[in-house]
Amino acid sequence: MTEPNHLSVLGIIHTIISVIALVLGLIALLTNGRIDPASSLGRWYVWLTVITCITGFPIMKTGHLTGGHYLGVLIIVLLPIGIYAHRIFGRAAVYVQAIVMSTTLFLSFIPAIIETLTRLPISHPLAWGPADPIIQKAISALLLVYVIGVLYQVIKLRSAKKVTA
Repeated sequence: MTEPNHLSVLGIIHTIISVIALVLGLIALLTNGRIDPASSLGRWYVWLTVITCITGFPIMKTGHLTGGHYLGVLIIVLLPIGIYAHRIFGRAAVYVQAIVMSTTLFLSFIPAIIETLTRLPISHPLAWGPADPIIQKAISALLLVYVIGVLYQVIKLRSAKKVTA
């Protein structure tokens, strides 16, 4: 029998903050149809996501950088694009913002899925690593939900634009 995969104090803090960020992102999507970084919910999502990425950098379960670290960098690059889309992309800004902010949530869920399935249940985790078939299926399902969600957002935004035009 192998040792349980314990979390460090930083790992526990990182996990709590990341779960709150993920929940806020989902609530924003479900209540507002998008993650708007100008809204209170969106600002909380952005700040907690940044803190999640920063606290994730020193965590190295394998002793070296992993895909999760690179996703953190990508998320930190994407967040300002989503936040300042209205200054950069003109008429397309609302679409770019919706897609970019949804992408940050999608990318945040990838390490969440991997960490959850490789750690739980503690006595016998469901997966052994990122290449495990159960993780691959979960990420594929997540990708499908992401694509459908982004398409839905774009359609809703287009419909709203036609109504106001």
